Amino acid sequence: MNDIVRHDGIYLRQLLSGRDFAIGDPVAVQMMNFCYLIGDPATRSAVVVDPAYQVEDLLAALAEDSMTIAGVLVTHHHPDHVGGNFAGYSVEGIARLLEKVDVPVHVNREELRWVARSTGVEESCFVSHADSDRISVGALEIELIHTPGHTPGSQCFLARGRLIAGDTLFLEGCGRTDLPGGDAEAMYDSLTKRLSKVPDDAVLYPGHRYSAAASASMGETRSRNYVLRPATLEQWMASFGA
Repeated sequence: MNDIVRHDGIYLRQLLSGRDFAIGDPVAVQMMNFCYLIGDPATRSAVVVDPAYQVEDLLAALAEDSMTIAGVLVTHHHPDHVGGNFAGYSVEGIARLLEKVDVPVHVNREELRWVARSTGVEESCFVSHADSDRISVGALEIELIHTPGHTPGSQCFLARGRLIAGDTLFLEGCGRTDLPGGDAEAMYDSLTKRLSKVPDDAVLYPGHRYSAAASASMGETRSRNYVLRPATLEQWMASFGA
């Protein structure tokens, strides 16, 4: 069962690709991406985080919950999160969603050209943001935290004690830094400094299901995740640096 939160002024639904949507899609099944629907249960408006694979399924999930799409949030540009060409496969994503609905698509300004190139969508169709910008979905405020490392403009989303982290931080491990645009030193800074504002009691929701659990508190993640053990940049680079 996918995880649905609808209390404390927040609606949040966690959907696993290949199981909860895009059922039977071999790429979706293999990649185990999480897509998130997050919004205000009072106004019934929500944004979709990282729509890929089968966008009609995601829109149907919103309708099933009597929610209306108000926009899209992008964690980073990789096609398994936004659509595009992926290892010879054509992955449906933002371009297809914009054919169905006319909504703003929010990206970090450092990621704008990367997302446009991956999706084939013109840069003018996106809304670019800086670190610590906030957007409102009804009465729900979402903070956009710039967390470079996996990609130059990776960003996480913090709202009412929930952190949607994309490929910046998983329950076990973190995003790769050896792909184009990756930066191991920037990743260490993101994990140890940029995400330090997130309290231990916040719940971490990752971009992939790379662990038995689908979510965990930040405190638990900090105590158990091996990538957070190095105490200095030098230790980090010796263990995980490209």
